[in-house]
Amino acid sequence: MAQNGGVSEPRTSDSTAEVRLRRAPRLPVFLLAGAIVGAIVTLIITSLSDADPKVGFAASYGYFCLYGVPAGIVLGAIVGLALDRRSVRRARTVTAELERVETPEQPEHPDAPQQLE
Repeated sequence: MAQNGGVSEPRTSDSTAEVRLRRAPRLPVFLLAGAIVGAIVTLIITSLSDADPKVGFAASYGYFCLYGVPAGIVLGAIVGLALDRRSVRRARTVTAELERVETPEQPEHPDAPQQLE
């Protein structure tokens, strides 16, 4: 029997690899921010003009949001994609070490309770 009570030591294996490291922006954040900015700009532009008394301000704002929000989403996507392109150019290559640890099966003790099936 081994000195450590019959338990064998875990085996490790190391390897290295070259990987590209970059910080990529999260595109959905830019899309949501663009939609919010589009809604706010639409609100400001709608409030600067006189509302039609037959339609009202809220209906005019809702109608023009159909144009302002998608325009903001498109602008947010363009900014996000431009920053993503920039992050690809700024990527650097680093050496990464991969370490795998394989733990051996633990032997059962004779005093351990038996599991019923």
